[in-house]
Amino acid sequence: MPASPPPASASVTVSITRTVDPERFTEASEWVQFGINLAHTYPGFLGSGWVRGSEDSATWNMLYRFSNPESLEAWENSDERTEWLEAGTDLVLDAQVEKRTGIEGWFDLQQVPPGAPSLLPPPRWKQAISIWLGFFPVNLAFTLLIPWLVPGWGTLPTALKVLLTTLALTPLMAYFILPWVTRMLRPWLQRQPR
Repeated sequence: MPASPPPASASVTVSITRTVDPERFTEASEWVQFGINLAHTYPGFLGSGWVRGSEDSATWNMLYRFSNPESLEAWENSDERTEWLEAGTDLVLDAQVEKRTGIEGWFDLQQVPPGAPSLLPPPRWKQAISIWLGFFPVNLAFTLLIPWLVPGWGTLPTALKVLLTTLALTPLMAYFILPWVTRMLRPWLQRQPR
């Protein structure tokens, strides 16, 4: 069954692993930086980064993010990007590209060494359990503590209480709880079917 397209508002992260000609590191570094600077000029660009495993590593890992699929598509289909990629043809020996949207980003797999079998992302039921394991205790603690911390909480309209609860818990879940839960559960999440 094909994956459904991400909602128009979902940001998209692109992960690229490039193997660079070791004889041309300086040229490749300048080429990559030029591409990053070029992407910065496009609407919806949210940022980027690239790292090497060591000073002499030929494998470079790069990430960049756009605010929505349409902005990413405009960048990827631009003449400027096409010309930039063509200029780097002799510098890059191999490239692997992966795109992630929305909640799947919490379950990113660790880098697989070259030659090792590729890992499948965890099934949705494992992702759902992981989210619940993070959300239930945080929501329970918030529900029990907030009436003591905010006088008159119980008299607020239900819709306002739900709004304030989700405003408080969503960033907490996205930036702290879910990354921690998925890190703790990584061996289970990454266990591959036999």
